[in-house]
Amino acid sequence: MYTASWGDVVRRDLFGPRPDPRDRPYRFVIRLALVVFRLFRFRFDVRGAEHVPTTGGAVVCSNHVSYLDFTFLGLAALPQHRLVRFMAKASVFQHRFSGPFMRAMHHLPVDRKAGAAAFDLAVRALKDGEVVGVFPEATISSSFRVKELKAGAARMALDAGVPVIPAAVWGGQRLFTKHHPIEIRRGVAVTVVLGDPIRPEPGEDPRRLLQRIRTAMEELLDEAQRTYPQSPADPEDLWWQPAHLGGTAPTPEEAVRLDHSDVRGTRGKAGPVATVRRLLRRRRSR
Repeated sequence: MYTASWGDVVRRDLFGPRPDPRDRPYRFVIRLALVVFRLFRFRFDVRGAEHVPTTGGAVVCSNHVSYLDFTFLGLAALPQHRLVRFMAKASVFQHRFSGPFMRAMHHLPVDRKAGAAAFDLAVRALKDGEVVGVFPEATISSSFRVKELKAGAARMALDAGVPVIPAAVWGGQRLFTKHHPIEIRRGVAVTVVLGDPIRPEPGEDPRRLLQRIRTAMEELLDEAQRTYPQSPADPEDLWWQPAHLGGTAPTPEEAVRLDHSDVRGTRGKAGPVATVRRLLRRRRSR
């Protein structure tokens, strides 16, 4: 298990011998994240970081269980001195607080009403040698199982001629996920598993490639859940465990109904930034 140290926060070689000056904002945010990881003593088990290529483009495809998953996947790419450019909703880039950070880190906006532009932007980044992070489920999975995947990630890999790195994250849902209040606790374990690269075959049907990606993601998630070092503290804590492991999370069938409105953007809900602000106001009023 890895716990961030103050030495990691200030390491001069954290991003390799010659980091790109254009990525100074991204590197600052990563160091800031390491400070948070250190303060809360999160316990990381990162496996398969060697599968991230040291050079050239690749698509990292992961399941999605929490609003913090992108920070954990980014941590998994650090040993190879790579920065992951994540695809995220355009509204995050338009927000007055998160927008400047997302643009400075060169993440990729996705406008669901103009998906072709986001696809072209991602393919261009891959051809330029970037590692692009994608959550192909399109939203956080309420069941904590792998949902139906969108085909964009497979099509991007085929068009750009780059490998797909399947991944699974587990544990972050205990800290910050949808339909549950934020609960940032010390010592929470987070598992990140990256699998063998999946290389598109010449002329491969995107649907076949997508199925290969899904199969790999399911196997990695099963591994992450099976080897997770912490258990629910009591019956009320079973909410973060999937139903097939004895937890009280929604079944995949129940989650379809919960997640449908999230994908369509019709559920009335506050975003992560608004949620944090509400919690801070509540704390000040006590």
